[in-house]
This record gives sequence, structure tokens and C-alpha cells, in this order.
Amino acid sequence: MTKKIVFLDRESLDAKVRAFNFPHEYVEYESTWTPEETVERLKGAEIALINKVPMRADTLAQLPDLKLIAVAATGTDVVDKAAAKAQGVTVVNIRNYAFNTVPEHVVGLMFALRRAIVPYANSVRRGDWNRSKQFCYFDYPIYDIAGSTLGIVGYGALGKSIAKRAEALGMKVIAYDVFPQEGLVDFETILTQSDVITLHVPLTPDTRNLIGAEQFAKMKKSAILINTARGGLVDEAALLDALKNGTIAGAGFDVVAQEPPKDGNILCEADLPNLIVTPHVAWASKEAMQILADQLVDNVEAYVAGKPQNVVEA
Repeated sequence: MTKKIVFLDRESLDAKVRAFNFPHEYVEYESTWTPEETVERLKGAEIALINKVPMRADTLAQLPDLKLIAVAATGTDVVDKAAAKAQGVTVVNIRNYAFNTVPEHVVGLMFALRRAIVPYANSVRRGDWNRSKQFCYFDYPIYDIAGSTLGIVGYGALGKSIAKRAEALGMKVIAYDVFPQEGLVDFETILTQSDVITLHVPLTPDTRNLIGAEQFAKMKKSAILINTARGGLVDEAALLDALKNGTIAGAGFDVVAQEPPKDGNILCEADLPNLIVTPHVAWASKEAMQILADQLVDNVEAYVAGKPQNVVEA
């Protein structure tokens, strides 16, 4: 029996999606913006491929033929998983694909901020070096990576991969996770002892605004915060205040609370030498995206074969 498969936001994945190994009708759309579009495009479809298209309860209720939502990402907060389960819709996600790309992005942001690479490069473009009385100048503080302490919040596969790289750079690594593991520290220790804090936890009601004004006040003034997970983990207004007031030394964010920031975003618009914002691309090396695309197809084929994998529970 031919199964209808619809990819609602194909342009979010810059990789080849191979043909499925069962009889199917495949339709793809570059992007899908409204619930009305989602319902119209998924009519009669048994399988939906999505990355960031919301699948809420009222949308799902209008799609009686839908049986599988295959998310082309690890995070599944765009899906109302309880509603999907109640409707008999299986939700699957992508796992362990970003083992190089996200850690490398984190390390890149760490070096850029600790070494003040971006503000110094920008100052040269402004002509500051031309006007310098000496062969160099010290407008922005520089801190070594070696000998500093990295605090990892969320010690899963990505956290452990980052830890290995950090240790190779001569850093001391401490980590916190809600799931007990040997050798971990508490969240308070992460805040007070880390020179660099990097976040790798999902966005849930418990983790929303995990770091705000109270947490920034406990951090070292020389500390930097890196977030390549979800924008909602950090109170953005509190972060901006902490950066402007010198409560912390810097921040590198690959995510913001609302993406894309069509109505503006205070972090994206801030002109600060100690803030770097990239457009949610930490996951997006060419190699990682192809691994993701292949696993996306694998997930669908496993489901159709009656052996679903990477199932996300409500």
C-alpha cells in the first residue's frame, strides 16, 4: 500500500534525502508557516516530516490519517506529544548526529570570546590599530583557555563530547545533569566555579529561564555563557543587563527565544563587543546534516517495517 509522506519545511535541511524503500508518494514544501497550511498540506498523509513546524493538539485533531511525525531534529518541543499519543500518532526524532558539529561550535565561541577575537578584528577594521602608539593595544581583556574551568549543564552525549575536547585543551571540566551520574556537581557549583558555562539541556517547563538575574549574580565576573541548545533556557533581558553591567564577561548564543526573530530580538540587535549571536547553525555542518537526513529516512523506514526506533514518549 502506497504511503503519503509530506516534508513541511524541506529548506531547513541542506542535505540529500534519499528515496524511501517502500511504495510511497513524497511531497515536500520549502516552508510551512501557518496551522492552516499544515492541515491542508497533510490531508491524507500518513507520515509528516518536520523540523520546526508546530504540531499542536488542534492541528493534530484535524489530521485523522496521520500516523507518524518524524522530526528532523533532536528537540521535539514543537510537537504536542501528549496529544499525539492520545491520537495514536508516533513521534520519532534524530539522535547522536551532532557529535562533532555542536562541540566544535561551542569551542569556536569559547575561543572567540575568551580571546576577544571578534572585537579586536572589528577594531582593526575601524582603524584603531592605525592610530595606536604601540605595536599592539589592550582594549579588550584576553583570557587563556588552558587552566580555566568549563561547566557543562546537561551531561549527555553532546556534553561528554565537549568535555573530551575541553580536557584536550587543558581545561578543568565540571558537569551537572538532572539524571544522577558519578562525578557530577550541583548546579550552584557550576555557577560559582566555572569560567565558561555551556548549556545542553532540552527546553521544558522546568528549564525555561534556567539562568536569569539571580544566576548571573552568582557567576564570576570573568565568566562567559554559551548556549547552543534552546533560547528559552536563558532570560534574555537579564543576560543583556549582565553583559552591559559587567556582571559576566561575555556570551555566545546560537539560539534565541523566538526563531526566526521576525519581530526583532534584543540579543540580535545589541551592539556589544562581548556578545556573539549566530543563527542556530551549530548543528549544521555538511557532514552532520547528511547524517541527520539519513537517520530521518532510517526512522521512517523502521516505523513502516513495524520496528519503530528513536520513539519519543509523551
